[in-house]
Amino acid sequence: MTMTSEPGTDAPGSAADPRIRDGRLVAEVIRADFPILGTTAHGVPLVYLDSAATSQKPLAVIEALDGYYRGYNANVHRGIYDISERATSAYEGARARIAAFINAPESRELINVRNATEAINLVAWSWGRANIGEGDVIVLTELEHHANLVPWQLLAAEKGARLEFIPITDEGYLRQEVYAELLKLKPKLVAFTHVSNTLGTINPVAEMTAQAHAAGALVLVDGAQAVPHLPVDVQALGVDFYVFSGHKMLGPTGSGGLWARRELLEAMPPFMAGGDMIRTVTLRASTWNELPWKFEAGTPDISATIGLGAAVDYLTGLGMARVRAHEQELVAYALEAIAEKVPGISLYGPRDAARRGGVVPFNLPEAHPHDVAQLLDRVGVCVRAGHHCTMPLHERLNLPATARASFSVYSTRQDVDALVDGLRDVQRIFRS
Repeated sequence: MTMTSEPGTDAPGSAADPRIRDGRLVAEVIRADFPILGTTAHGVPLVYLDSAATSQKPLAVIEALDGYYRGYNANVHRGIYDISERATSAYEGARARIAAFINAPESRELINVRNATEAINLVAWSWGRANIGEGDVIVLTELEHHANLVPWQLLAAEKGARLEFIPITDEGYLRQEVYAELLKLKPKLVAFTHVSNTLGTINPVAEMTAQAHAAGALVLVDGAQAVPHLPVDVQALGVDFYVFSGHKMLGPTGSGGLWARRELLEAMPPFMAGGDMIRTVTLRASTWNELPWKFEAGTPDISATIGLGAAVDYLTGLGMARVRAHEQELVAYALEAIAEKVPGISLYGPRDAARRGGVVPFNLPEAHPHDVAQLLDRVGVCVRAGHHCTMPLHERLNLPATARASFSVYSTRQDVDALVDGLRDVQRIFRS
């Protein structure tokens, strides 16, 4: 079902919301909001355990996209006719709700982008090329997704800057004592993930940010695996740049956000040039538009942003504290059930479910992760296999690849049980 709020009805997340019982999410009810979860794969019910790669979409998001294209498809910011004004209102209204979702001080500090990758590249190209010079230090970590590694490699190579890395423990925690030593190098930027997409490690963002600021560095945080799964307050975290992807938080592909402090955005040159990001244009010179449009050249993905606004409404209705509690309980259950019922399996990442997000990477000694994923697919279980865009992390762990199960608000214990049964079947096949 799709929960809506109308006059005289209870709002989503209220006591009358069937998706919430005794203050906890009821994933079995939530699943009904996601049409794809009622389908089959290879003739068996679909068990989707790849939400860290991309989440499924509730009917509310699908209907928001459909409503735009059916009812008021027009460009934004440019037309003075009815449907264009409706499109602009919906697009900018979504921006305001997305900004509020991460507690941004003002919506104009939120730049609409296609995904976290584009957001990081925007910062690297615009802020980085104006502020990073020869010999400057950028501190990253061994946990990073390629999206928060490769842009800085390119920048460092171009500018003659140095990259330094915070190593991890065998369990997947950042070694904070090494971080403290790296800060003595007076880096210009510290960039790290909020939640590891591979190991699930939740990093202490506020504490690390305070340390970086004391050393004179700015901080960029990759929140692609955090915003969908736990409460995020950019003001409380104290960061300078925060990025996220819409498609991982129940929203459409091609949507996402870059939040940054206004004074930084005001000082940064445009990332792309063209229509809508300008104030005036002559044949030989141009001036730039106000924030946030200075960084949004050309026609944006209007429908995707409107859909992300609907996804934010959906998550707000559930309550992010409840979302976090649900996934923490599910991870704890998964870690225990897999370790107990699948002998010989290797599990990676923090053992404490309170310190990890909703991902469970694993390997079977009998089979390559790609074979595991393919055999699980035959029984309808979808997991990721490979290096998950974290090749350096896998090298650190001396692993060519891993399989990874990952959860969202619609994931259930029955999904975990199906995974366990599938893994036992894989073992029987390879041992026979």
